[in-house]
Parts: sequence; C-alpha cells; structure tokens
Amino acid sequence: MAAVQFLKATCQYPGNPVPSVNELDLDINDGEFMVLVGPSGSGKSTALRMLAGLEEVSRGEIRINDVDVSAKPPKERDIAMVFQSYALYPHMSVAENMGFALKLAGVNKDERERKVLEAAKLLNLEDYLQRKPKALSGGQRQRVAMGRAIVRSPAVFLMDEPLSNLDAKLRVETRSNIAQLQARLGTTTLYVTHDQVEAMTMGHRVAILKEGGFLQQVDTPRNLYDTPANAFVAGFIGSPAMNLRPAEIVDGGARLGNIVLPLKPQVMAAAKEAGLSTITLGVRPESFQASRPGADGTASGLRIEVKLVEELGADAFVYGKLEGDENDDRNYTVRFDGRVPPRIGDVVTVDVHTGEEHAFHPETGLRLG
Repeated sequence: MAAVQFLKATCQYPGNPVPSVNELDLDINDGEFMVLVGPSGSGKSTALRMLAGLEEVSRGEIRINDVDVSAKPPKERDIAMVFQSYALYPHMSVAENMGFALKLAGVNKDERERKVLEAAKLLNLEDYLQRKPKALSGGQRQRVAMGRAIVRSPAVFLMDEPLSNLDAKLRVETRSNIAQLQARLGTTTLYVTHDQVEAMTMGHRVAILKEGGFLQQVDTPRNLYDTPANAFVAGFIGSPAMNLRPAEIVDGGARLGNIVLPLKPQVMAAAKEAGLSTITLGVRPESFQASRPGADGTASGLRIEVKLVEELGADAFVYGKLEGDENDDRNYTVRFDGRVPPRIGDVVTVDVHTGEEHAFHPETGLRLG
C-alpha cells in the first residue's frame, strides 16, 4: 500500500522549450484508483512514466509513501506497470510470463507457483497457465499482463492505456474486471487513458490534463460532470460533448439562439463584477426537453433546425442549427427520446432544464458563480 505525491513535478526534454508535464501537483491516496485523462499531447503518459522512473523529473519531486523517488531507478520504486502492448514473452507459457519477475528476484519455485496460481484464480486464468500468448485472445493476454503485475504485490500499479488494443465489447468487459480487481486488492493505482468514458466509469477520482501538461481539475467523476472548473473540462467530459457558445448578457439572463436563458443570481453577479457583456454558455445535450405547446398551440422554446440524427435505440442525438445563431456554423446537440426522433429538416423546439446551464469566463475559461 502506498500514497503517491507529485510535487510541482516537471518533465522537459532537452531542446524543447515547452515542458511535456508542467509543475504537476497531484496527491493519490493510499488504495485509490486515480485516472489521468486528457487529449493526445497532454502529458498523461509522460506523468505515468515519470512515476515509473522511465522519464526524468526535470524539476520538482515525486514521492511514494513520503519518500522522494525522483532519482531512484525503477526497480527501487516498488511499482508494477501494465503496458498497452501487453509486452509478453512469446516463447514462455502464461505461468512463466506471470512468474518471470519473481524468478529474476530469486523467489523459490514453490513460492512462485503459489503466487502465480493465486493471481490466475483472481483473473480466471487457471485453465490457460500452460498456453503460450499466441493461443490467447487479446483480453486474455491483457489479463496475463495484469497477473504479472499482481504477483509482485507492488505498492503501486501503473496502467498505460491497457485497453486500447481491445475491441469495443471486450473493452467494456475488461474495464469492469480491472475496476473490480483493484477494489478487491486495494492497491494504489494510476491509470492513464484518452477515453473519458473509461475515466468516468473506473476512477475513484479523475485528473484532467490539458496540452502542455497542465492539470485542469481533480475530482470525482460526478463532480467533474456537474461542476466543471473551466470550459476545457466542460467540453472534454461528457459524450456527446457539452454545447458551448458565446452568449450576450441581457436583462434576465443570456441570449441563446431565439431565447433568453435565465441565469443563476450568483452567475449574473460574477459576470457583472468581472465587467462582462458576454459569457461562454454551456448546456449538455441531455439538459433539454421537448417544449409543450402554449395556449395558442405553439411552443416558445429554443428552436433548432435538424441537420443530422443519430439513432442509438433508447436515445437519439439531434445535431442542428440554432435559430438566431447565423454567425456560428457549429451544430448544436440535443438528446431526444430514441423512439420518436425528429427528421432531418424539421424545426424542433426545446426547453433547458432549470439550473442545468453552465457559465464560463469568455477569456480565462474559468467557471462563473
């Protein structure tokens, strides 16, 4: 068991004026499953490799159990890493692959076999111990790679996009297996992915990095979704992404398409204090409902001309153009009941669920209110 700390940890390659990881401050609690997520080039894999000892810490520190390991070689850090490519020895059996690190460490044969068998039971690999990797499926190979890490009983597991080589169905199944296994073992885990669905479904907490290795927010998946700290996090978390638009502040709220959307008093106060005439207004696709007709038989909500419909069974995602938003060519996304989706060319009218709008500073991107 171990707690991990990044203390202004920076990785800057020679000849590159821009750090790959920039003064990262991150605390990972003992037994926590922490996920690092971000787009390509955000430094998430570099941060993991810094903890593993595979990349140099240019400035700052990395601590495991309050011991500075920044200058220690990988073998002295008590970590085990699961790679994207599995990295199994093709000429060895599953059992030999899983026990190889123990053999190098001088563990006797009986103890090795006991630990390998225990790990195989956890991973449902007992029937495959004598097979070679080429006789296994992708998911089974990934479980072998995990088993090789488990038998060492490390203080910290490091996982670098371990599911990216699996097909979609197997990815869903394996991510569930990894989360359950980590909960059972209670080993501190740092998991890197570019897939925000993986991050939201697996992590106790999620750390979001932006290009240049800048940490944006660390929180539980629910808090990241409900209260993103800035426009970058708001646009990154959620699928489909949050609708983000510049919106003029007017009496009663902010102008969105053909409507004025009421804003919370604290948001209006924050915008006024900052001297803003426009904000970045965010609304998630699922924060809408079809407008009900008024007494005259017409609906008075936000009007959207449908350009594309994606039918997904229970849900349908409608992409269209806001009425009154002629200067913005981006589609606006709204979730509808998949059983009665509109058609391309229709004009639909929707209302925003009260209090589900998000407001951000148009220049800094920081949350308002």
